[in-house]
Amino acid sequence: MGVFKKVVTFLNRFKQVFYSYDDEGFSAAEKEYIDNIKNANPYGIFVLIFGGISFAFGPQYVIFPVITLTVAILTIWTFDKEKEDNPWTFFLGTVLSLTGLYMHIVGAIHVLIL
Repeated sequence: MGVFKKVVTFLNRFKQVFYSYDDEGFSAAEKEYIDNIKNANPYGIFVLIFGGISFAFGPQYVIFPVITLTVAILTIWTFDKEKEDNPWTFFLGTVLSLTGLYMHIVGAIHVLIL
């Protein structure tokens, strides 16, 4: 459990790279306003995008849903309710990747009918 906490702490520190901005030329009030705006969790956005890829290509390539689920499980604990908007990106990405994994297991494919 100690290793897991260290990984989550590292990921939380790494998130600050995504939130950094060049504040040269901003007044103190503008900096404070920008810092109070809720952001989206960058890992949640990653999970959502790769969840869509997992849904689209998961039935053929099982590696996409597996990677997406692994990242989702490891990074859901980095969500901060006070600084970030909502956790739905994690949930939707996870559901899409589970759907892609399920489709791979049962052998279903996407069929384009014109």
